[in-house]
Amino acid sequence: MRVAALIPLLGFFCNLALAVFVLSRGTKNEANRVYFFLAVCIAIWNLGQYFLFVTDNPADALFWVRFLWFGVTFIPTLLFHLSMLLAEVKVGKLLHWLYGCLAALAGTVPTEFFIKGIRDNGTSGWYAIGAPGLFISSTFFGLMFVAIFILNRKRKQLRPMQRSRLTALIYAQTMLSILGTNDILPIIGFDNYPLTHIKVYPYGNVAAVLYGVIVAYSVLQHHLLDVQIRLSGVAAQLVRVTFVTIGALSLLLLTALMVPGLFTMPSLLTAMAVFVVSTIGATLVFPRLFGGDGVERWERRILGDHFEYQDRIRAFIKTVPLHSDLQTLLGDVDELLTGTFHFSRHWLILRDEPQLSFVLASANPPQPQVPVPELRVPSPLSAHFEQRRLTYLALGATSLSPSLGSPERQARDQLGRFEAEFAFPLIVEGNLFGLLLVGTKRNDEMLTATDLHLLVELTQQLSLVLNQIRLKDEVLRTQELELLGRMSRGMAHDLNNLLTPIWTLLQLANEGMTREALDDELLDVALRNIKTVRAYIREALFFSQHLRPDLQLGRLDVVVHQAVEVAQANRKKDVEIIATTPGEVLVEMDEVLVQRLLANLISNAMDATPLRSQIRVELERLGKAEASREWMRIRVIDQGEGIPKENLERVLTPYFTTKNRGDGARGFGLGLAICRKIVALHGGKLSISSELRKGTTVQIDLPSRQVQVSDPEVAHAA
Repeated sequence: MRVAALIPLLGFFCNLALAVFVLSRGTKNEANRVYFFLAVCIAIWNLGQYFLFVTDNPADALFWVRFLWFGVTFIPTLLFHLSMLLAEVKVGKLLHWLYGCLAALAGTVPTEFFIKGIRDNGTSGWYAIGAPGLFISSTFFGLMFVAIFILNRKRKQLRPMQRSRLTALIYAQTMLSILGTNDILPIIGFDNYPLTHIKVYPYGNVAAVLYGVIVAYSVLQHHLLDVQIRLSGVAAQLVRVTFVTIGALSLLLLTALMVPGLFTMPSLLTAMAVFVVSTIGATLVFPRLFGGDGVERWERRILGDHFEYQDRIRAFIKTVPLHSDLQTLLGDVDELLTGTFHFSRHWLILRDEPQLSFVLASANPPQPQVPVPELRVPSPLSAHFEQRRLTYLALGATSLSPSLGSPERQARDQLGRFEAEFAFPLIVEGNLFGLLLVGTKRNDEMLTATDLHLLVELTQQLSLVLNQIRLKDEVLRTQELELLGRMSRGMAHDLNNLLTPIWTLLQLANEGMTREALDDELLDVALRNIKTVRAYIREALFFSQHLRPDLQLGRLDVVVHQAVEVAQANRKKDVEIIATTPGEVLVEMDEVLVQRLLANLISNAMDATPLRSQIRVELERLGKAEASREWMRIRVIDQGEGIPKENLERVLTPYFTTKNRGDGARGFGLGLAICRKIVALHGGKLSISSELRKGTTVQIDLPSRQVQVSDPEVAHAA
């Protein structure tokens, strides 16, 4: 048997195994079903090509040529169908026509209308002598290149984290399309490549093998299809070794094709056996090369260093500047010190700016956040770090004992109640505002020079980021005070206007004026103003309260439709409200709050939209930007006059409104502020874009699962 025959045989097993695996993971998903038939057809192509390499009997060769073309006939359309599903492009009844034509052509494969006969092309094996049916079938190969073009356009529209789902597939499909077309050249009369004397070789089978490997990688790594896999550590290692082995075998076989006679079958099998054994040995000695978690004892013995955590620490240090929330950062630092450094205990002390004192911010084992009165500025400890500019202070038994009464001894005494070995300062612009204290390691290992260097790097980055968070908190406190003053002035102004007619009515009644003598219009105004004051108070209380949403798993698409139905029923002018949703969308949310959010936004849109116009409420899936949850996007789009650029930055500010104050139908500038708060309570993001005389779009991004409710910044885009 020729070495080249192993390539299609390997492709047959790879593609057939992947087809069965994908279908077994979910038959309800259309993409899974289409991929199953595609992989089966590619496997038929591979198996037919294998027998065309090994058979010497013309009758047998004719059977396998027809067998091969039965599978190849459907491949372009199946690739096109799969690509359209992944790109979410609707092609309507076109697919029905395509499959109908292909079924009719496939029925002619055993006849001379499709294949007249066969011929031996030497080292390339047997080839079909084409007939009208085969040439008609070959025109469908153009669909593969159309699919690649559409996939590439779709990829450009995706966010960076989602592009990787399609990138590998585009490469694999391009390779399969080009090399598959290469295999048709001898059928249309080109035994040699144009303008050369190089004989055409069926490289499409190499592409088929690599296509199966790349798709398998995309399924496992990027969830390309609807396949959910949970692998144990051993199974994951086995999958990695299998991928590497198949890749190495493919390269060896490709080399055998390019350099005929380089390998015999025994030498090829020997090379593969050596590769497999060395790969398995490498997974045991150097597991990190194959994605293992940590370093096994053999690697530690060989390398003689603690690489199991250095890379993790350096990677974490690079991510420190990305943190904007204090509690999240403290939690990540705690996990690093406990889980990676393996410290038995540690403490992080920060200065509380409002109280001008030091407070224990976090610790392991956990301790209450209590003041640390022995720390103060100035003191021997602050002088040790601020004036001498030292990067750490040795505290425990591992440190040299300084002489009694020395500044270093006094600095150590200030931290006497902590069973710490080292103290690392948090300093910005020469001012000490915190300390990181670490104890011994759980395995009783000594801290090395590398450990100390990494801890110094960590605390230097923490100093910068923690200071930024402190400054941001100070700005927020200032803004809150300014906002409180603005709200107080606004409330006083509006309430005074609302109460004036009520006060006038009461004065007239107190002076003995009868009900009949009172002005009916004044009475109506007073009653309406009382109703408005009550609504105003409810809005203000909602905004001022610290709400804890009742988060339950529910259908966001149903909530959207319900909000639109209520708005349609209560609308006060001729405006069409249209809702579009992608089907069932499950989200952890407080349905009452989300209903109120949508009601406020639709009400604002109706106020801004002219008669006989349209408001669109759109819900769409954004996909997985994170491993543990998806994101959903809601857009409320109106066709109103839009918001001027100078007001766009202020519309979410509490108590800002461009509408007449005191009108109960218009509110008091709290509607969008309440929307912003509801979105923040769900850990989402809200942004507003507007164009004058064209309309406004309010966009809300909500996570499918609540990890930690935060108050993200609200983006504005004109």
